[in-house]
Amino acid sequence: MNKVRHVLGISGGKDSAALAIYMKQNYPELDIEYYTSDTGKELQDTYNLIESLENFLGKEIIKLPVLSDDTLNPFDHFIKMYNGFLPGTISRWCTKKLKLEPFEKFVGDDLVISYVGIRGDEDREGYISKKSNIQSIFPFRKNIFSEDVTSKFLSNNNIDNVLKFYKTLDLGEKSERIFEIINDPISINFNQTQKLNNLLDLGIKEYNNVVFQFLKTTDYPLSQEDHFPLIENEDILVRDNIFKILEESGVGVPAYYKAIEFEVNGKKSTYARSRSGCFFCFYQQKIEWIWLYEQHPDLFLKAMEYEKDGYTWIQDESLAELVHPDRIERIKEEYIKRKERTKSKVQSPYLLDILEDAEGEGCASCFI
Repeated sequence: MNKVRHVLGISGGKDSAALAIYMKQNYPELDIEYYTSDTGKELQDTYNLIESLENFLGKEIIKLPVLSDDTLNPFDHFIKMYNGFLPGTISRWCTKKLKLEPFEKFVGDDLVISYVGIRGDEDREGYISKKSNIQSIFPFRKNIFSEDVTSKFLSNNNIDNVLKFYKTLDLGEKSERIFEIINDPISINFNQTQKLNNLLDLGIKEYNNVVFQFLKTTDYPLSQEDHFPLIENEDILVRDNIFKILEESGVGVPAYYKAIEFEVNGKKSTYARSRSGCFFCFYQQKIEWIWLYEQHPDLFLKAMEYEKDGYTWIQDESLAELVHPDRIERIKEEYIKRKERTKSKVQSPYLLDILEDAEGEGCASCFI
């Protein structure tokens, strides 16, 4: 039997940090390798978090990527290769070169279980490698398995096998309803998500156990494991759980999430940063750019230095234009209006609770 590696990537954000703590506390028997893809352009708060995590885990967090050219940091190495062409929402070469390729080089051709910190209150799948030797697991979600596994398991062609696997379990009075759902094929009127949720509602552990049996018939890395403790997992963790894990562990919430007060035209409000990642990330909202300008002016100036030859971080607006006093005033006023519209459902000091849609934007490889 081939040895399976268990790995967990630390982005510097809240979710991946909380997942590392959660796995250490709940599954200490798993020999997990922790890694981080350091672009060389992170906030100091990110590096502080990684150091705190290493102390908590009692284990090194391996730094990727490793470059042969040690005269430049990773981002500057590739910006030089791309002749100053800045990454953006259309051309995310930074994700490919600084996150995905280093990760796939790190694991090579080994069989790998990759733990991903997408929460139970998020509607996104996250990065799934196209390499067959890498399998993603999502411990915070109701369904811990990835979309590719789910679609194969629940396909109409696999109904007989699913029935066979479920019949090996003691389902009690739920058996009739479970078999009824399994026998109902996926169609326009009964899609995969509905079928999945119906089965999970009738037993998360039972569903996990059956999927694990199914995986034993495939080439997925989990087929090589005699036992996988997460099939007994029924936890569904949401945003509040994440902050609780970070605070109670002593690792703490990254400082950039903390709200800072500002005033514009007699109106007071707060701003912060809603994500981890490079300080010049093109996915951050304009109020976050203003936060960077006012809280870390040295980093903002460094971000400005990359804007040349027509390349800008924000489409149709340079950073020099963004921080014109009149523009800052408008951005802050628009942001305050937006906060007021959502005030009734905001109970948190963190910007990501105010800009909920911002969290779903961007690349999961950077921000989880």
